[in-house]
Amino acid sequence: MLSDVALDLPVRAVLPALVEALRAAGTAVLVAPPGTGKTTLAPLAVADAVPGRVVIAQPRRVAARAAAHRMAALLGEHVGGRIGYAVRGERRVGPQTRVEVVTTGLLVRRLHHDPELPGVGAVLLDEVHERQLDADLALAFGVEARGALRPDLWLVAMSATPPAERFAALLGGSDRPAPVVRAEAALHPVARIWAPPPRPVAAPGAGRVAPALLDHVAATVRRALREQAGDVLVFLPGAGEIAAVGTRLADLPASVAVLPLHGRLPGAAQDAALRLPAARPRDIAPPGATAADRAARPDAAPRPGTVDRRRVVLATAVAESSLTVPGVRVVVDAGLSRVPRTDLARGLGSLVTVPVSRAAATQRAGRAGREGPGAVYRCWSEATHARLAPQPEPEIATADLTGFALELAAWGDPDGAGLALPDPPPPAALTVARETLTTLGAVDADGRITGRGRAIAAAGAHPRLARALLDGAERVGADRAAEVVALLADETLAGAGDDLTALWRRVRGGTDQAATARWPAEVRRLRATLATDSAPADRPRVAAARADRDHRRPAADGTGERLPDDLSAGLLVGLAYPERLARARRAGGSAYLMAGGTAAELAAGSGLAGSAWLAIAVADRSPGAPTARVRLATPVDEVTAREAGGPLLRADREVGWSGGDVVAREVVRLGAIELVDRPLAAPDPELVAEAVLTGLRQAGLGLLTWTPEATALRRRLAFCRQALGVEWPDVSDAALLAGAAAWLAPELAGARRRADLARIDVAAALRRLLDWRQAARLDELAPERLPVPSGSRIRVDYADPAAPVLAVKLQETFGWRDAPRIADGRVPVLLHLLSPAGRPVAVTADLASFWRVGYPQVRAELRGRYPRHPWPEDPTTAEPTRRAAPRRR
Repeated sequence: MLSDVALDLPVRAVLPALVEALRAAGTAVLVAPPGTGKTTLAPLAVADAVPGRVVIAQPRRVAARAAAHRMAALLGEHVGGRIGYAVRGERRVGPQTRVEVVTTGLLVRRLHHDPELPGVGAVLLDEVHERQLDADLALAFGVEARGALRPDLWLVAMSATPPAERFAALLGGSDRPAPVVRAEAALHPVARIWAPPPRPVAAPGAGRVAPALLDHVAATVRRALREQAGDVLVFLPGAGEIAAVGTRLADLPASVAVLPLHGRLPGAAQDAALRLPAARPRDIAPPGATAADRAARPDAAPRPGTVDRRRVVLATAVAESSLTVPGVRVVVDAGLSRVPRTDLARGLGSLVTVPVSRAAATQRAGRAGREGPGAVYRCWSEATHARLAPQPEPEIATADLTGFALELAAWGDPDGAGLALPDPPPPAALTVARETLTTLGAVDADGRITGRGRAIAAAGAHPRLARALLDGAERVGADRAAEVVALLADETLAGAGDDLTALWRRVRGGTDQAATARWPAEVRRLRATLATDSAPADRPRVAAARADRDHRRPAADGTGERLPDDLSAGLLVGLAYPERLARARRAGGSAYLMAGGTAAELAAGSGLAGSAWLAIAVADRSPGAPTARVRLATPVDEVTAREAGGPLLRADREVGWSGGDVVAREVVRLGAIELVDRPLAAPDPELVAEAVLTGLRQAGLGLLTWTPEATALRRRLAFCRQALGVEWPDVSDAALLAGAAAWLAPELAGARRRADLARIDVAAALRRLLDWRQAARLDELAPERLPVPSGSRIRVDYADPAAPVLAVKLQETFGWRDAPRIADGRVPVLLHLLSPAGRPVAVTADLASFWRVGYPQVRAELRGRYPRHPWPEDPTTAEPTRRAAPRRR
């Protein structure tokens, strides 16, 4: 086949070496720069050397179709002859097909169906550096199938910028890695032009690019048209940015055609960007070129009757590798890529805009040098380029792994530990994926696939969507189930607006440009899956749990005519994503709470605003944002939400502390959404006591009534612990709250509400903390009152457990030579000596010293002020008294 192609590209020189390496080892890695012809020429060379069909796997449908058309054109044939392709929903092969281009996902399906790949002589995995999940699986499954079943199968990994040694070890083993064949020569030189924005622009957010950057990209395109010859290929992160830049370039002259290229386009529109018009000259001078300039370019001379017309192709990463956009001599690179991210905690996925990697930037630049010398305008600085990641982040590190985990389980290796995966799956993401599969009934407790799991895997859709298809068909009918799931499975069909039911009607009615042949074909495929499904015995019934009889709904007949379109779509979405069933936070609003607990918000002006319930098919959440943005949803009613979210539906009898008191209620919830809340008439007393205890611990000891007696007792106990050691009870707040179940046990057993706590005799409860010996000696060690020489019994203040205080009038202490001591004589009492008016005149724990030094000064100052009170010269021998002398008449 290769001999039938006259095109001489750099990779051609190394193809004999590639074939010899495959004959010797059966595996090889082919490294070839962009534009050298590896995608189109390597399969032809391998087909000449191996019996059977050659399958070449591409990561994207656009690239698969384009590569097949390119090879067929080189052979002077139409697709379906010796060159064919198969993508999801479309296959063009014939009995003479020797080379078949497929998507990596389709190759994975074939390996599952029959890992021996009968009739296939070689498998070529293209663009392995992109590290998509299906590509990783195709590589791992292919290596194992070759090692265990097909040692004669040739296996090649190809890319322009792979870590070659790593893939060589995966293909051949670490002890005998696969040969690496390199095509070093670049086809044509590409000049690099650094074109950063004149002013800094905001960093891209989740799915958003600053308008200022889009302005700059459009200006750079105009600059490139002025300065360079040939067509311009512009790399942008998504279809939205393509539309925005296209609008900014709408005023270009008629001699410049602006064409989009992305996965959402119908095949005919993609083909328009991937081929030159029949009368198109191969190269065109830039605008403003003179007639002499044109005459000097014989290959640019237009044919009679033709018009010179340049093209600006605005593309996503689909044009990054594996396909040639003819006529391109200039690349304008915005420097951004859109990659999937998964919020494991909330079960939400999103597409995040990130800087492109250096490897991807090299791939993009190579598009300019395929047909002649070219130039790349990079919309960032050389210093920024040096800080870019060397390779793109592998999808396995960031994406939802539910489908990936099911593929591993179906293959028989749930953890993937024995497979030649370039990177192991992150444990946390794999655990979440397996939990999801277990909930769906697709795997058992050990992660092994079940009969239901095989039916889900056979549907060829994400496991959640396959579950919705299998279970929803019983409720809405097979046709409508297949139609909605086909919409949900193909993100390229999602047009403007967030109303899923409206989109369904447009596509079904043929009024949506996205309704290409792909959607009907996918519907037929899914419908056929249902027709062959044997309804495994382990399939759980849809919505087996129902809250109460009033919310039951009779089963639909085979046509599902009992549910209108919006409820049918909502039921299917809810079956796939029950945690995304959402109820409005307030009537008529646009804010919702999803069953999974995440807040969600409709876009401003959404026609779905005001819906009481939504089934949300697509939502994303920017990193750090508290609320998810609804991208695609449909209204449902509560009955449908209950039915779809049956596994999340539960009725609980709750007794707890809430709002400052005990609350006993019966609650029906759909996940985080409360549907019913009614008082519980006869709550369990033990649960009530536990709730009261919880409330006490949350609100603190202030809920109790601390009488002077209780406060004084607590202080005396604290003093004993301070003075005598830890064998005495700890009466700090933390200790009392921690041990409340013990010292307050009788009171808590009878408490039913907050008010009951206020009626507790706290002093009596505190005494339960003492053993009998401590209770017997408490009054001796920490007396509540102390006798003084006057005969009074004065209360001791234990507020400071390190220094108990006795506040007593000075005249009542006459005759005391030393201050009293407590706690078996270990602690002196701190005396606050008061004047006859009750004001402190001295503070001392050393009374003997005070009598000698302090008392004479106090006596001198106060005897004149209080003449009716005794002020003896020697207080240690004087008569103590509580009263003043009577007045003289």
